[in-house]
Amino acid sequence: MEKSRKIIAENRKARFDYFIEEKIECGVELQGTEVKSVKNGNISFPDSFAEIINNEVWLKNFHISEYIFSSIFNHNPDRPKKLLLHKDEIKKLRRKVDEKGYTLIPIDFYLKDGRLKVTLGVCKGKKNYDKRATIKERDTERDVRRNFSRELKE
Repeated sequence: MEKSRKIIAENRKARFDYFIEEKIECGVELQGTEVKSVKNGNISFPDSFAEIINNEVWLKNFHISEYIFSSIFNHNPDRPKKLLLHKDEIKKLRRKVDEKGYTLIPIDFYLKDGRLKVTLGVCKGKKNYDKRATIKERDTERDVRRNFSRELKE
């Protein structure tokens, strides 16, 4: 049975700024009105990252806007969110992150059977020459596709 999956947001900048070595799916612990706000797509995560503190994974700089239809009992939009992972997965991530240059970056957020999930990437930062190579690769691929479609039309 296939599970329903609705993508809320993607972090395209992460794919440009980092080499993604490994991906892992995690749940996100939400409180109160955060759930409705997320389902409306009111999230922002330009500089967000995950950090392992006391054998728990926390998502930092992840902003969930306040739910506009709620009362005074609204949530704090900038609080760190706890990610839900098994102990074995956390140990594995800690070993990877302890290596020099690796960090945990959220790749995308989606709803899976009504629950918010995040794809967390074990990433290594790109240098400027790597980014230029990525841009060049993308441009040449676009040119090849353009020339190929012209050949088909003729």
